[in-house]
Amino acid sequence: MTERHLPFFVYGTLRAGERNHALLAGRTASWTPATLPGTLLFEGPGYPFAVADPAGAAVVHGDVVDIPPEHFARVLADLDRLESYAPDDPGSLYLRVVRDVHTARGPRAAWLYLAGPSLAADLLDSAHPIPTGTWPLPG
Repeated sequence: MTERHLPFFVYGTLRAGERNHALLAGRTASWTPATLPGTLLFEGPGYPFAVADPAGAAVVHGDVVDIPPEHFARVLADLDRLESYAPDDPGSLYLRVVRDVHTARGPRAAWLYLAGPSLAADLLDSAHPIPTGTWPLPG
């Protein structure tokens, strides 16, 4: 099955200056600041997790990354591997989903990685979200 060629919304270690940013080096067309409404951001062990906000009020800050067609399939495979995403495994650490993100030019559909269902439930039950919705944390 061929996945839709959409940009990616990145909010953690793939952002500029972060440790996995080099994974996208030379394979992007543009980076645009964006927000993901209705989503909470939690601190994980050195990387963040985005989780749908039951109240719908929280916002995660990140970037929309456009990938040229000639790089898309490989970037998709590399990001799925980085995020430990297995399409047929509901127990995946992350799930890759399509959501509308907001840029200065309006909403855009984008791929992004949300915490898997069991992890999301644990985070909502026992962790505190990052109030700013921005990664990395200062300090």
